[in-house]
Amino acid sequence: MTNDQETNQNEESFAEMFEQTYKEPSRMEPGQKVEAPIVKITPEWALIEVGGKGEGYIAVEELKDSEGNLIAHEGDVVRAWFLRSEEGEMRFTTRIGTGPAARAQFEDAFKNHIPVAGTVSREIKGGFEITITGGTRAFAPFSQMGIRREENKALYVGREFAFNIIEFDRRNIVLSRREMVEAERREKAAALKETLHEGDRVKGTVTSIQKFGAFVDIGGIEALLPVSEMAWSRTEKVGDLLAVGQGVEVVIKRLDWQNERISLSLKDTLANPWDTADMNWPPGSYHTGKVSRLAPFGAFVTLGDGVDGLIHVSKLGGDKRINHPEDVLKVGQELEVRIENVDIAARRIALVPAHISREEEETEATISKYKGESEETAMGSLGEMLKQQLEKKNRI
Repeated sequence: MTNDQETNQNEESFAEMFEQTYKEPSRMEPGQKVEAPIVKITPEWALIEVGGKGEGYIAVEELKDSEGNLIAHEGDVVRAWFLRSEEGEMRFTTRIGTGPAARAQFEDAFKNHIPVAGTVSREIKGGFEITITGGTRAFAPFSQMGIRREENKALYVGREFAFNIIEFDRRNIVLSRREMVEAERREKAAALKETLHEGDRVKGTVTSIQKFGAFVDIGGIEALLPVSEMAWSRTEKVGDLLAVGQGVEVVIKRLDWQNERISLSLKDTLANPWDTADMNWPPGSYHTGKVSRLAPFGAFVTLGDGVDGLIHVSKLGGDKRINHPEDVLKVGQELEVRIENVDIAARRIALVPAHISREEEETEATISKYKGESEETAMGSLGEMLKQQLEKKNRI
């Protein structure tokens, strides 16, 4: 056999072997799922290795968080779904619910507990209507949203969240985020448990305003700031002091990790007005305050933020007997008072109405003057008597 004949035979044998061993990669269907490593990341695309089928492309934006930071790296394994082939390139997505494969993707998400992204469209009876990726409508009951019952539900409309599909059939898709919220809360609480202590000062953001107080995010978990701990003065309306989104510095008042409850104080970060009460309202001084509360035993008068004094009911009528403070005073009425006594330790200030105090002072002054005049008159009469007796003696 000549060399040329041997070469031709070898080429034919190689071609036959290649034909027998090589099989064209099977064609992928939209919605087909793969778990593949990232082999390269460019400014626009992440390339994944999909075995004998070659390389697939995922938009790099899908691998970034809300702040634009990359959350995946070369070598990481990602779960993705095939969308289509464009110009010989296989396009994949990590966000299910898009394109013609949406139904298959949702079913796979339901079976495998894969989160889906959805936007709260509107509040409806019993929950929210959610628009999930691709425009598909779904339903999330209030009980599955992981929110407090008293929260303003309108604040959730228009916001995007991750959900789990808990019910799936041809007509309905029911979603839940409660499990995710609880898991995230437990994780963040565990981290804070190592560093947080009662008495610590922390910074937070007001997330919700309620009649009884405000909820404040202090690092991924919410804590309650009761209305009684917002200021030293009496707070009638929380919204007058705080607003949603406002940053605050607060003190950890109480930690109850077992029940996952944290209580905060805002007033503990402020100067205590009782510390300087004896200097601001010294005994004997006169001030104008406002009647804040009436009780059978007396009337409370606000002198300054967080400081009330008490006029005992026995001091309200002067010489007249008063059965109840409401007989002579009204809540909200401005009243001039005199400071009788200041007890900082007990946080008590005793007051007297200014007009009664002045009347008492005038009466005491009159009595004092009368006593003085009586003594002078008595001394004068005694002197005359002694003078007369002395003159009589001299004549004898």
